[in-house]
This record gives sequence, C-alpha cells and structure tokens, in this order.
Amino acid sequence: MVGSRVVVIGGGISGLTAAWQLLESLPGAQVTVVDAADRPGGKLRREPVAGVALDVGAESVLARRPEALALMSELGLDDLVVHPEATTASIWSRGQLHPMPRGTLMGIPSPAASARGLLSDAEVARAEGEQPWVAGDFNDVSVGDYVAARLGDAVVDRLVEPLLAGVYAGQARSLSLRACLPQVHAAVTAGASLTQAAATSAQTSALSSAGSSAPVFAGLDGGVGRLTETLSERLRSRGVTILSSTIAREVHREGSGWTVVTGARPTPTRLAADAVVVAVPAAAAARLVAPHAVEAATALREIEYASMAIVTLAVDAAGGPLPGSGFLVPAVDGRTIKASTFSSTKWRWTADAADDLVFLRASVGRWGETSDLQRPDEELVAIAVAEVSEALGHQLPRVVDAHVQRWGGALPQYTVGHVDRVARIRAAVDGAPGLELAGAAYEGVGIPACIASGRAAARAVATHLRARGGGAGE
Repeated sequence: MVGSRVVVIGGGISGLTAAWQLLESLPGAQVTVVDAADRPGGKLRREPVAGVALDVGAESVLARRPEALALMSELGLDDLVVHPEATTASIWSRGQLHPMPRGTLMGIPSPAASARGLLSDAEVARAEGEQPWVAGDFNDVSVGDYVAARLGDAVVDRLVEPLLAGVYAGQARSLSLRACLPQVHAAVTAGASLTQAAATSAQTSALSSAGSSAPVFAGLDGGVGRLTETLSERLRSRGVTILSSTIAREVHREGSGWTVVTGARPTPTRLAADAVVVAVPAAAAARLVAPHAVEAATALREIEYASMAIVTLAVDAAGGPLPGSGFLVPAVDGRTIKASTFSSTKWRWTADAADDLVFLRASVGRWGETSDLQRPDEELVAIAVAEVSEALGHQLPRVVDAHVQRWGGALPQYTVGHVDRVARIRAAVDGAPGLELAGAAYEGVGIPACIASGRAAARAVATHLRARGGGAGE
C-alpha cells in the first residue's frame, strides 16, 4: 500500500489514534492530520497552573476497557501509568456532603437503603417499592423517565442525574437509556428489575476484581494530556504530517479518491487523498459529508452538544489536605458547579508536584444551561471557590493561581433514539467508500471508546484500499 494517501480530519484522540493505526494497517501510506485547534490533542490538554502542568480536560481513563492502556503501552508509557489513590467520592446535596453509596450502577442504588441520608426515609421507601414499567414495550426511553417511573424522582435527581452530568454534562430526562446504560436496557428488556440490574452489575464487578488490585480508572504521571502529546510526537517522527490551526472546509469526491479543501476561500489548499477519516464533532462532520451521504448529514445534525468549563485552582497547602477525591452536585440543588475533583488527594503525582500547594478543579456547564458559561473567567473562579468552600464547610485557603478552560460544544448528547440514529449514519456513510467517521459522537464518549472508534475507522480505510487495489503510488 505504499503511496496510499489518507487525510484524517480532526486531531483529538480519535483522529490521532486513527492516524496511528493507519501506520500499522497501511505501511508506507502518506498520512496527514488536519486539525482546527492550535495544537493536537482535543480534550486531552495540559496547561500550567502555578508552574505545574495539569490536565484541564479529561484527567483519567476507564481502566476496565483495554483500549487506552493498550495505546499507552504501544507508546512506551507503561511506567507512567498511575491509578487514583484509594479515596472516596461524595455527593453534595441538601446542604451537606454524603458518601457515594456503594454498589450503585450509574446512580441506581442496590439496595436503596444504602443511599439513606442522601435520600429521605420516604424516598428510600419509594425506591424499595419498585414499580413496574407501565408504558408498554419500548425500544428506547430516557434514563430519567424510566428510573423515575420505577424508583421515584429522588433517585434520578439526587443520584443518577449528577453521575450522568459527570460523564455527558447532560440531563437524565433527555439521555437515552439504551445508549448510556446499555447493560440496564438489556437487563430490563429481559425482565429484570432495576435493583436486580444494579445488584448484578455490582456483583459482577466484585467478582471480576476479586483477588486483583486492578482499579476502575487510570491516568498518567504528569497527566493524561501526555498521551496525546506523546502520540503526536511519535506520529510526526514516523512521517505523519499534522496541520494545526487548519480548518477542513470541504470534502470532494474525485474519481475513486477524494480532495480535502482547507484554508481561506480566496486561496484554498487542496489535499488529494485515497481515503478520508472524519473525526470531528457531529455538526462539522455533517457539513463535510453532506454532499456524499445526505441521510448521514441529516442524522448528524440531530446530535446536540453540551459546553462546559473546567476551573483549576492552586491553593495554599497550609489549609491541609482535602477530604476524598471530590464530589458531584445534583442540578436540583441549584448550584453553579456540577462537580469538584480534589486533584492533590486523588493523584499522588499532583500532590508531589508542589509541596506548598493543593490543586483542585471544579466543572461548570450542563446541556441546555449556557448562561453560567457566559460569565468572565474571574467570576467563574470566584463561584468555584465559594461553592467548594460551602460544600467543605470552611473557606478554601488563599488561591495562588487559577486557570479556566472553556470547552465549547465538548460533549455529544446521546439523547433518546441515539443508537438508531448512529445506525442510520453508519449505513449512509457505507455508500461513500473511502469515507469513514470516528469520534465521541457515535459509540461512546470516553477515551477508550474514542480510541476504539479511531482504530475501527483506520482499519475500514485499509480494508477499502486493499480491495480497491492500492493507492496513488501503485
């Protein structure tokens, strides 16, 4: 396949992984990554806070999926893999911090009594008296509507909602049960109760980790942003061209190949390609694929996104360590922040980075709630300090430095019907051989899922080009 030309549009973890996989699946191919951002990496990004490089986007990966750890290993980062310290998370609700109930499945408690305190006695009793689903057979419903009908509104508002907000920055009564909690959807479709599904998940998790110290999450010493930094360096060293601050405006079909148009309209640059991987958010992907897969573009435009901001604080260590790994905040309580992570408690490398400082972060922004994100940086910092202080019950120590990272349109919303929507997108794009999609918009928003998406797109490109009989140089 020497001489095959592939353009990857999008320099986040999905696009970079696609480029990495292409080097293996198409030895000798000419690979170009086109990225609109100032540097590759997408939501895996580090910035200096009080002189220490810290993650200002994603800060961990799910270790019980293999893709992220496998990529780290391929890049020679095994010695840098770290896991969170054995600390507990909380939910800040009704004016106090409550320990996260054990044995929950995305907030669904088993048993319900484990959430007592966070839930009132009456709310626990309602959850224990699980009601049948009476709306008939279903292909998909929202997580919030389904859980509320069976266990009560409080389980959704106080438990499920903050956990889903942490993953999707979404709202439980909009997000798809089938897409966001596939194991629950499968269990209840087979006739199980919600509490049974949560209990089974907890038991399975316990059995899989019995006799093993393997944690649920992992990171890298120095931050997971090092993953895309290392990956970008390795790609460049192996001949991959990465064009940052470059917007792909159009994708044209040229015979059996493609042309990607970048640059200003008066002086466009045209990149010839035998195949194209589109690894950008849904709206941008819709614009690029519309001339070639109308139905895919239509469905892509249905995928909405939530924006958010991460406020990172460096405070004086004189106040002592912070309790646990952090806390989640239910939307029903009306706070501005939706979560806070005590980075110096959660990650030992962060604590070791500066003995005189404690690092923490707070996140702001849920789907459909944009007014808070219009506030200036200094106001978001002040709100984060005030609300974290209130949750802790005492004033945070002096703030030495702060950083606000805004992620506009960061997280796709897997709303009701998402699985069928993605199936329509995939089917439509199949009619444009040599064009593949990757990214968080489809089968998972986490880093491992995005890595899997990028690899799958690259392998599909390789299969197509082999079937076609090679690229420009053959």
